[in-house]
Amino acid sequence: MKRLATIVLLPSLLAACSNNLMVRPGERDWAPADPLVSQPSGATPGAIYQPGFGLSLYPDQRARQVGDVVTVNLVERTNASKQSTTSTERDSSLSMPGGTLLGGPLTLGGRDLLSSDVSAGQKFDGKGASTQSNSLTGSITVTVFQVLPNGNLRVRGEKWLTLNQGEEFIRVAGTIRPNDIGADNSVPSWKLGDARIAYSGKGSLADANSMGWLARFFQAVSPL
Repeated sequence: MKRLATIVLLPSLLAACSNNLMVRPGERDWAPADPLVSQPSGATPGAIYQPGFGLSLYPDQRARQVGDVVTVNLVERTNASKQSTTSTERDSSLSMPGGTLLGGPLTLGGRDLLSSDVSAGQKFDGKGASTQSNSLTGSITVTVFQVLPNGNLRVRGEKWLTLNQGEEFIRVAGTIRPNDIGADNSVPSWKLGDARIAYSGKGSLADANSMGWLARFFQAVSPL
């Protein structure tokens, strides 16, 4: 009996644990990359110009190497709509004339006993509709963590907001072409290649909007 109870409750406990394994800020996979710093060599004491400490008169503020930051403007909007209608109908009938017995029909009370009529009808109507709309706007500054051989930049970053009722976070990762970065060192989110954008949160408000682990368990095993 104990073993049966353990088998029944084990999926529920696993579902509860998976719900509690919420993402946390500062995870290693989302940590910012340190910039590549080259050590100056051959410093000359007292000289005006020192190797490795030059200052460009016309600097370009756009991201180009590991450790640089770039602002991603979130302009995400999706609209999906689907509708389907199915209708089928079929009618069939079969009539068999009555046979004869000793040269005449077999009747009872004026009714032919050997004749028969069979008819069948089938009809099906089905309709379905689905509509979904999502929108996400804002901005987040991410860090370049890898420069690909073709010059494209792989970026990632996260932003956490601690509110009085919990925490909310935005995570963005993807690949950016340097030519798509604007003069203000920003790029729209729809120009990110292989983009991964996540927006969620945790706390009392998030818990109130999520289904409990026991309800999720019964919903998962329900045959309906």
